[in-house]
Amino acid sequence: MVKSRRVQVLLILVVLSFLLIHFLPCSNNAHMEEKPSPVHILILSSWRSGSSFTGQIFSQHPSVFYLMEPAWHVWVKMYQNSAKVLHMAVRDLVRSVFLCDMSVFDAYMSSQKKKSDLFQWETSRALCSPPACDSFSRSDIITAGNCKTICGKYPFSKVEEACKTYSHVAIKEVRFFDLKVLYPLLTDPSLNLKIIHLVRDPRAVFKSRENTMADLKRDSNIVVGSQKTKGEMGPYNTMKAICKSHVEIYKAGSQAIPSFLKNRYLLVRYEDIVRDPLARAAQMYRFAELHFTPELQKWVHNITHGKGHGAQAFDIGSRDALRVSQAWRKTLPFQKIEKVQNVCKDAMDLLGYRLVQSEEEQKNMSLDLLFAHN
Repeated sequence: MVKSRRVQVLLILVVLSFLLIHFLPCSNNAHMEEKPSPVHILILSSWRSGSSFTGQIFSQHPSVFYLMEPAWHVWVKMYQNSAKVLHMAVRDLVRSVFLCDMSVFDAYMSSQKKKSDLFQWETSRALCSPPACDSFSRSDIITAGNCKTICGKYPFSKVEEACKTYSHVAIKEVRFFDLKVLYPLLTDPSLNLKIIHLVRDPRAVFKSRENTMADLKRDSNIVVGSQKTKGEMGPYNTMKAICKSHVEIYKAGSQAIPSFLKNRYLLVRYEDIVRDPLARAAQMYRFAELHFTPELQKWVHNITHGKGHGAQAFDIGSRDALRVSQAWRKTLPFQKIEKVQNVCKDAMDLLGYRLVQSEEEQKNMSLDLLFAHN
């Protein structure tokens, strides 16, 4: 009888030991896995391509910490260098931002910096709501104007504090010209990087750049060198470099795909966004693992069906987005269209933009026929 009880006790101890060794660690692992790792989204584009608006699609999402063109600080500080030379510094800054390490800005900003010293900080809903600003709710749709008026006097430390509270970190950047530069980020185990490559019809980009040439002068000098920005061909030299970069990024992202790029690169045309904003926003949200809430659906519809013209740099107010995207067809002389098509032909062919052959065709071609494929 005593022996039998001893056996029972031993069996119980064996079972308890098994549970302690195997079950509890598994429970802890399961608990740790309940919190997914942050998702990092890079909106990769060029100037005047609809990237500020596309960035806002992510910025206004309550799960997203968003920064607009943080590499602006690198280019301002190191403007004597070429875009290629600055690639590494830009990449390092972007990586640090994705990891919510804002000490990286110490190299480019004053030691007395405030949150409001960050380039276009007011376009980030995350920097206009708690913990970065207490005047709005995190679920609010917040305009840049309202934010700038109310939320500017907060310390720079709030940027990092806010970043660490979000499940997604999104950056819109126009200062990468080669996808291969980003390969170390795509293979970095500390990052879960997804790239949205936003392109726009080069003729529309050219026309928009004409309207904001003074704002883009320093950037153009860095892209092609100050000598090549001068004279009649200056704007076309810049467009040639931009179009070439889009071709190389697209080929690297979609045609010779390394295994680490699988399901992590998405090409989006701005014209497709403005033709069907809700469908394209939903596509980008799915890609980024975000839920498209009814409030955001309403905001996307309203901001693309307004009456504004979107003429100023970084203007992201409500507008008739489809009409604005096609304004070049009525205002850009055919002689300029021919020159843009000549320097950007490879990009237009690859990205699905049909060449216009005459001034009459420019004015009368239907919207659908402007695209070689849909």
